[in-house]
Amino acid sequence: MNSHITTTVASPRFADFFDAPLPRGLRDLAAEMSWDDVAATFGSAAGPVSLERWEEDGRAPHTIGGRRGITYRATIAVGERVATSSVTAAGPLAALTAILHERGIAVEMLNFHQLRAGGQTATFIRGTDGVHTEWAIGWSECPNLSALRAVIACANRLHG
Repeated sequence: MNSHITTTVASPRFADFFDAPLPRGLRDLAAEMSWDDVAATFGSAAGPVSLERWEEDGRAPHTIGGRRGITYRATIAVGERVATSSVTAAGPLAALTAILHERGIAVEMLNFHQLRAGGQTATFIRGTDGVHTEWAIGWSECPNLSALRAVIACANRLHG
């Protein structure tokens, strides 16, 4: 007699990776999903926008119009068109959203949250293009890179 035993191991819930609750609004959408399902749904899925290169001016912040700013440079692909832009902004997210706007990709952040999970930072963004609203997630060891990835993921969810 041959018998086969099949064992199914349930993937841990995405929410279980964090010591704090997921952001309200995303909590209901992703609470029971696995890490892989959340990554496929809200993460860096394929879309028209990709961040090819990101640089921050290493010099000290400077003042422009009475405000302190840092110059950022991004190479962004929108479909087949790749272009490099520079902007001076208060921080990397302001710079990236300004550069995306120059390229015709509107992303306004409505909610922004960051949570640590092990050695990684997960950034949760709810953004809008003025018509639609989407949640997106980015992660990295670097909190800034995690946030940049979340903005690009949100742009792709809104404009994909």
